[in-house]
Amino acid sequence: MDSNDVVKSLAALAQPVRLQVFRALVVSGQAGLTPGTMAEALHIPTNTLSFHLKELTHAGLVTQERSSRHIIYRAAYQRMNELLGYLTENCCAGASCDVDAASCRA
Repeated sequence: MDSNDVVKSLAALAQPVRLQVFRALVVSGQAGLTPGTMAEALHIPTNTLSFHLKELTHAGLVTQERSSRHIIYRAAYQRMNELLGYLTENCCAGASCDVDAASCRA
């Protein structure tokens, strides 16, 4: 994963509705969810949900698959793991990211 992919993924998640949708898809596991089920469960209008799913899909965090006349959305676990791996490796140098509270005081 390169830095442009990381930025695209983080930008997609940096919006409350998209984060809520992504979390719901992660919880649903490999079964995934249809847009109708998500819209109803999350109380999001379908046109709004469609926009946010498009953004998450474009960032590679969500996949879609047609099943009969339904579209099933799933969290892209591989991409999520790559993002977490990148952040751990490049932001913390592979070590614990403990912050000394005293160093944060201005």
